Amino acid sequence: MTSAPADPRGLDLERLRGHLDRARPGLLAGALRGRLIEGGRSNLTYEITDGTARWVVRRPPLGHVLATAHDMRREHRVIAALHGTAVPVPEPVLLCEDEEVLGAPFYVMEYVDGVPYRTAAELAAIGPERTRRAVFALVDTLVELHAVDPEAVGLGDFGRPEGFLDRQLRRWGKQLAASRGRDLPGIDELHGALGRTLPRSPAPTVVHGDYRLDNVLIGTSPSGTDTIRAVLDWEMSTLGDPLTDLGLLVMYSCDLGLTGSPVSTTSGAPGHPTPAELVERYAARSGRDTGAIAWYAAFAWFKLAVILEGIHYRYTLGQTVGAGFDRIGELVPVFIEHGLTTLQGLHPFTNGQEG
Repeated sequence: MTSAPADPRGLDLERLRGHLDRARPGLLAGALRGRLIEGGRSNLTYEITDGTARWVVRRPPLGHVLATAHDMRREHRVIAALHGTAVPVPEPVLLCEDEEVLGAPFYVMEYVDGVPYRTAAELAAIGPERTRRAVFALVDTLVELHAVDPEAVGLGDFGRPEGFLDRQLRRWGKQLAASRGRDLPGIDELHGALGRTLPRSPAPTVVHGDYRLDNVLIGTSPSGTDTIRAVLDWEMSTLGDPLTDLGLLVMYSCDLGLTGSPVSTTSGAPGHPTPAELVERYAARSGRDTGAIAWYAAFAWFKLAVILEGIHYRYTLGQTVGAGFDRIGELVPVFIEHGLTTLQGLHPFTNGQEG
């Protein structure tokens, strides 16, 4: 005699089915099974199936405190607004803000087949030509996102773009202060230099906030071409400066110069475009001035240094478990150094231009 499979932690399948049957009669053809999709670092993501079709459920992490940091309504709103535009996103099915169902708000969307490439090794397996096309497609999709008229899709009030960069810099400065438990040479110099050299933002757009290769699903079209099937993880999206997305993408395309790092970039894959090529393609296709890209990339280095220092700080307090956390602390100075040298124009992201 075999027992029924246990529900994934944080997902009561019986209660979920009851809610779906009430809210979307006829959607389900049978009993639900589900599994946690590994790889997420914040909100929990599950694949569910009734044996015929598949969907995805997103909910906040267990024991979360700050609802604003895991806003299901916000995520659902942006994919609902972008569905039907040139930006590929899963089709939303429903949003449930009744915490009685799963213990937290959640939403359901369609399941999209595709691969999230997270490391240079994974890209190396598909070869240099496919790697180059996939990364360029990532840039092209970012251009499509930044071309969406927020007002036209109902996102005109999705954020406060005025003073966006200044608020971002102050926010991450506060985050640093809250997790500072050791001396970090250069971090204050980097933060101060970023504040003194704030660029003038272009017209605001919908900003993803965490745009990189492992936050998209890549699949193969009927013609055999790799295409971006869906852009995922919209929890940090808002209205703001589009070049912050490009700066983060550039940062994740730079070589850290470290082996076996728990924080990986994809730059080492054969065929991967250089940061300068990514910037050049974005500029050509979007028509935006990218002359200040060094500032945006340096800000991305600073932001990641703060995030990593927060992880290291919690590790020193015994609040994190798992492999790799013991090495996070040694990465922070590397990110600080990259931020400083980037801001000083020592990384040529454009053809001869400095930010």
